[in-house]
Amino acid sequence: MGSKNKLKRFRENESFSNVIQPSREELTEGQFKLKGNWSKDFFKNDKPIVLELGCGKGEYSVSLARKNPDKNFIGIDIKGARFWRGAKTALEEGLDNVAFIRTQIELIDLIFDENEVDEIWITFPDPQIKYKRTKHRLTNSEFLQRYKHILKPEGLVNLKTDSEFMHGYTLGLLHGQGHEVIYAHHDVYSNKYSPEEVIGIQTFYEKQYLEQGKPITYIQFRIK
Repeated sequence: MGSKNKLKRFRENESFSNVIQPSREELTEGQFKLKGNWSKDFFKNDKPIVLELGCGKGEYSVSLARKNPDKNFIGIDIKGARFWRGAKTALEEGLDNVAFIRTQIELIDLIFDENEVDEIWITFPDPQIKYKRTKHRLTNSEFLQRYKHILKPEGLVNLKTDSEFMHGYTLGLLHGQGHEVIYAHHDVYSNKYSPEEVIGIQTFYEKQYLEQGKPITYIQFRIK
């Protein structure tokens, strides 16, 4: 994407009512007013809040919002020029149950209050295979503790990935730390019992992975 195109998207994002772009200072200094108030001040209803972390183009968030008008969805990514597409589509379709936040995922507990979120989706994250990159892996122990803080006690986490490494690493960690694995499968499209929300939505990249014959893996779990 050319820099001209990126700038155009950044400008459009600023005008979109469904895009929130807090500054790092605002978050770290505790001045972010939506923390703890998402239902009351942003969505203006009490529907469950579901996050998609590393939402890319926002396809999953928008598709989930279409299928589940009884829930509110928030896609989170640091690359605003990417989720511009999802935000624009949501506005064009009049989907008022989906929003996007431009921020780093490690700041998530500065954006949401304790027990404010019902469910989290992590879709096709970078597996950060190199040992030095472990701290950026979205299912490591530190991230799980951040998720636990903002999730309701029975809150769910979903990991969908084409990376066998990420699938195995996460399963091992969950079992090792005594978390509750509700469902796990290493090839969801070969399993007739796979949940509709997992196989009924395919992102742009997921379609490419499937064309290459890559199996798509899925885990649903609760953090104890």
